[in-house]
Amino acid sequence: MNKSVELTLITGALLITAYLLGSFPTGYLAGRMLKGIDIRAEGSGSTGATNVLRTLGKGPAVVVLLVDLLKGVGAIALVNAFYTFAPTPILPASWQPWLVAGAAFAALLGHSKSIWLNFSGGKSVATGLGVLLAMSLPVGLGTLGVFSLFLAISRIVSLSSIAGAIAVSLLMIFLKQPLPYLIFAIAAGSYVIWRHRTNIQRLLAGTEPQLGQKLAQQEESQVTS
Repeated sequence: MNKSVELTLITGALLITAYLLGSFPTGYLAGRMLKGIDIRAEGSGSTGATNVLRTLGKGPAVVVLLVDLLKGVGAIALVNAFYTFAPTPILPASWQPWLVAGAAFAALLGHSKSIWLNFSGGKSVATGLGVLLAMSLPVGLGTLGVFSLFLAISRIVSLSSIAGAIAVSLLMIFLKQPLPYLIFAIAAGSYVIWRHRTNIQRLLAGTEPQLGQKLAQQEESQVTS
């Protein structure tokens, strides 16, 4: 087989596998198994842990959060394992950070545009955190710290997620991470913010619910206050 064709096939296989890992529809399956519902028709319509919390409760939300986080970890581990355990060097070592970044973004796309859910899904926050923790632990922990700080102050998950999405690029620069990681951070942060565009509209209108509060509850409190 032609060397360039072999490299293309291997690269494509790694990225497709990372996408399929991200595509695993955790929140959707939780809704079907626990209540027989399509969680996309409930609350915000997202399959992520926040909507699972509002719809199914704390226990299922924690499980969904952890599994979605592990999907991101798995996508990065896949690329690193290939380089570690391949019997002979197949892909150039200089490609590794680029493939890590590519697999990371593929996992994010998989979570938000799952092939199993007609290309719908969540906001990619938990999977994105898993990616960051596996890609660069200091950046992942720093992003988690920013998210946690904003959540403690505002108790609004979407606002905290947006703050984390902005912080990740700054952390990549401050901690002098490789260029592919910085490019990923800019692209992924922008994508996560774009996925929160309806949340941003509610934030501006003052109707975005706090942690554990349902959209309907928030709207009712706005009407009666």
